[in-house]
Amino acid sequence: MKRRKIKVHNYLKLILVSFIVSLICALLAFSLKEITEITQQKIFSRVQSTNKWGFIILPTIGITAIYFLRKYLFQKRKNKGITEIYKTLDQRKDHLPFFKIPSHYLNGFLTVIFGGSTGIEVSTVVATATVGNEAYKKDFSAKMYKRELVCAGVVSGIAVLFSSPVAGWLFAIEVIARKFTKSLLLSCTASALLAWGVLSMTEHATILPFVISDWKWSALPFFVLLSLLGGALSVYFTMLVIHAKNLFGKITNNFIRVNLGALIVGVLIYLFPALYGDSYHGLSEIMNASSQNSNFPLVVLLSLALLKPVAASLTLGAGGDGGVFAPSIVAGAFLGLLFAILCNKVFGTQLLLLNFALVGAAATLSSSIYAPFTTLFLVCGLVPNGFVLFIPVLMAGLISKKFSQFLLPYNVYTYGNNLSKPSADC
Repeated sequence: MKRRKIKVHNYLKLILVSFIVSLICALLAFSLKEITEITQQKIFSRVQSTNKWGFIILPTIGITAIYFLRKYLFQKRKNKGITEIYKTLDQRKDHLPFFKIPSHYLNGFLTVIFGGSTGIEVSTVVATATVGNEAYKKDFSAKMYKRELVCAGVVSGIAVLFSSPVAGWLFAIEVIARKFTKSLLLSCTASALLAWGVLSMTEHATILPFVISDWKWSALPFFVLLSLLGGALSVYFTMLVIHAKNLFGKITNNFIRVNLGALIVGVLIYLFPALYGDSYHGLSEIMNASSQNSNFPLVVLLSLALLKPVAASLTLGAGGDGGVFAPSIVAGAFLGLLFAILCNKVFGTQLLLLNFALVGAAATLSSSIYAPFTTLFLVCGLVPNGFVLFIPVLMAGLISKKFSQFLLPYNVYTYGNNLSKPSADC
């Protein structure tokens, strides 16, 4: 009886601390999301309207600033993304140091606003995980609940970024915890509820402003084929990240390492402005233009689908902070648009472009983060009524994940799995 009371007491403490962690992380994620979106758009609009040559130098400014912050403010301590979260969970004596909160917050912000072709998702994941780890270190709950508090922080961060508490909950369980227990259920659910409360009190719009009409079962074979292509695109992205890190890791001269990758990214942005930053705004514009113009150049969509992973890999290799969430969503959506337009032209089909953009995004993201159920809620939340595509998106996530695992050798898959989840050695 006494043991049961202690257990109940510990659960109540865990729920309370999870609420507190969630609130802190929700505010952290919300502030990073808002200031990044606003600043990114202002810088992009200013350069595009005045002198487009400025796109070439902007990524260098951001990544150079990160280099000096790392060297002088954070005392040359590196960020290694989600692999550090796994390490601190698997080895309880290792902790995420507090500096990772300001480090990832600032580095993610600087990377994206100056055009670095990633997103702030990994910055948010590691920063919020560190908040949970700090709560654990302060002995605010039982010693056994480190994983629970780290996951509580991550739930809130992802929930706010994508306006989906369910996606945050699934991501924490499916990707971070990699297991399911009663205590994880309590901490993650408490965090998701708190995040939902914060979201209900703030104004937030979906990442894409489009509305889905419907989908037909006759399109199912095309969805399957696109799922396979999305899995292949994810493998291509994973291999690019691996090779970029190996390449830049061999460059000992800091000036060359930072500027080589950043300048190439800048040139790519100059040629294709839609690659700027997280590219969500560019994706929205391309989707709108392609839906209004049946003769939209296919070579542009093909270039964007293939170059977004290149730009993201170079950004990470040069020292930018980020991961594969935004690049996978955007590249996959461009692939879906290309696929639908090509089928309509060649086979005379009437595939709906928006539907295939979202399924392409789901296929690529799922096989990049190895989390089809998280992907389901993330992608369906990109548009106001995305759950109309529940079945195609879920199917795409499951098929593409299995196909990408088939394409990659086991040892490369294992390494790529750690890289492809929202992480990067920064």
